[in-house]
Amino acid sequence: QVHLVESGGGLVQAGGSLRLSCAASGNIFSIHSMGWYRKAPGKQRELVASITAGGKINYANSVNGRFTISRDNAKNTVSLQMNSLKPEDTAVYYCNAVISSTFIFESPFWGQGTQVTVSS
Repeated sequence: QVHLVESGGGLVQAGGSLRLSCAASGNIFSIHSMGWYRKAPGKQRELVASITAGGKINYANSVNGRFTISRDNAKNTVSLQMNSLKPEDTAVYYCNAVISSTFIFESPFWGQGTQVTVSS
């Protein structure tokens, strides 16, 4: 079993900051990419940021320059520092990790989601 547990999120005014964290635990052999997705009401889920085990980072254009993703491979954690938040960043944010374990090869796992609300 593999579990992703998220923390952070909440309500913040526009221009403010929040930090999301996600910890992976369980039967893990290796974690390939880790990242954050979000889903706003009436919109499709979209990639916010991702980071590979080697540190290659990808950001959505809408958050580039405002959000920073980081990863601690020793602790199997990934974080998302969100600055200069805008009302359009309001969404449920999901942690994602591509994990190999004893009987699973490079499979995606998801956290339960955490709400981020940015008021104008």
